[in-house]
Amino acid sequence: MKVDFIEDGHGSAVLLIHSTVAGNKQWRKLIEYLSPHYQVIAPNLFGYGSSPKWSKNRNQTLSDQVDLLRVFFDQNESISIVGHSFGGSVAMMAAKKYPEKIKKLVLIEPNPFYLLKNHSDPDSYQEVLNIRDIIKANAFKETWWQAAEQFADYWNGSGAWKKMDELRREKFTEALKPNFHEFDCVINETTTLEEWRDVLPLNTHILFSEQTVNSIRKIVTIFEETMSNWTFHSYTEGAHMAPLTHPNIVNPIIHKILTEV
Repeated sequence: MKVDFIEDGHGSAVLLIHSTVAGNKQWRKLIEYLSPHYQVIAPNLFGYGSSPKWSKNRNQTLSDQVDLLRVFFDQNESISIVGHSFGGSVAMMAAKKYPEKIKKLVLIEPNPFYLLKNHSDPDSYQEVLNIRDIIKANAFKETWWQAAEQFADYWNGSGAWKKMDELRREKFTEALKPNFHEFDCVINETTTLEEWRDVLPLNTHILFSEQTVNSIRKIVTIFEETMSNWTFHSYTEGAHMAPLTHPNIVNPIIHKILTEV
C-alpha cells in the first residue's frame, strides 16, 4: 500500500498523525513551525488524500492504520510521534508496535473510546456510541450530510454546522466518510490500560483543552489516574479542535516537548 504524505525539513524525524475529517493538511502551521529543526512527516490515513480507502471485508483496526505507516518506521531508527484525536489512538498503537523506535510520544486528546466502557461512568461511553450509531446509520442510508451535521456540532460546538458555507459543508461531509471504519478501531480495541502502561514510553505527553467534550475529558482523567509517569499539559482556550483553531497555543507546547532533553 502506498501512503500519501507531506515531508519537509531536516533533522530528527517527527511523524504527525491527523484527526478524523482533517487529513494531513491540518498540520500545515505545525510543519512550518517545526521544519526548520526537524524532518517532519505528515501522512494521510486510510481514505484521506490519495492514500488508499479501506477495502477489506472486515472491521478496521488501529494496527491496520499503523501498517499503512510502516515505511516511516522502517526508514527511521528513531522517531517522535504527534497524534491528534483518532491520530492519537493510532500513535499509541504505533508506539506499541515499534517501542524501540519511539523517542517521544505526544498525544493531543487521543480517543481510545473503548477505555470508557470499563473505566468510567456509562453515560460517557453511551455518548460515544450515540455518535458512532449516527455515523453508521446515515452511511447505510447514504444521508451523510445528516451525520456530518451532528458530528460537526459535537466536536466543534453547537451551531458549528450552521456556520459553514455550502462548499465547506460538502468538503466536510466527504471527508467524514473514513470515520465509518475509524469508529471500529477505537470501539473494538482490546489493549488494556496495564498493557499501555507497560509498552508506551515514559516520555509520553498528553495535551488537552479544559473546554473539550465530556468523552475526551473522561479519557484524559483515566490516563491521569493510571499513568503517573506521563506528563499532562492543559490549556484554557480552544476545545477538541484546538490544533486547528488555536495553533498559536498548541504548537509551541509541542515544540517545547520535542526540544526538551
